[in-house]
Amino acid sequence: MLKMENHKPDDTIKENLIFHIITRKINQLPEAERNLLEYGSTYVGLNAAFCGLIANSLFRRVLHVTKARIASGLPMAVIPYLTANVSYRGFISSPLSTGDLNCETCTVIRSGLVGFVFGGLYPVLLAMPLNGGLAARYQSALLPEIGNILTYWIKISKPVFRRMLFPILLQTMFAAYLGSRQYKLLIKALQLPEPGLEIH
Repeated sequence: MLKMENHKPDDTIKENLIFHIITRKINQLPEAERNLLEYGSTYVGLNAAFCGLIANSLFRRVLHVTKARIASGLPMAVIPYLTANVSYRGFISSPLSTGDLNCETCTVIRSGLVGFVFGGLYPVLLAMPLNGGLAARYQSALLPEIGNILTYWIKISKPVFRRMLFPILLQTMFAAYLGSRQYKLLIKALQLPEPGLEIH
């Protein structure tokens, strides 16, 4: 039987101290750079929302869905925004601010993966069942029988994925660039002298 390791109070104190030091250093940065560190996840989330709206529009066209524009558009903007925002914050922003992520290559790879999966691919996959449900409800497209569902959705999705390739790649590159930029800003912040100390 495996024993669970207890989280030592010393570790918690150490983590809080590191977080406090990093936060204090970040606050010394100019406002524009501080905002990039603070709101980077929001930018990734906004791009994911745009990807969601584009994917939604493409699936609506393919399935000839003309009704319920707001009912399909609103979740396709809000859900990808929240998912990408929370994922980027959890995998990149928070580990950077606590000192748990201290490798530029790791930051870039993590950021790119979050951008690709949660900011690009997820909105497209989310648009499929949403618009499939609307097509069935409003009978705007002839949906397949149970045995042909997979073949049907592969056929329907191919042109959408081809058109979404550029937005997905753009989101991946943007998130990777943002991760790299945030890492460099953090290093810059950590190299700043303590306020009130003069270097002779």
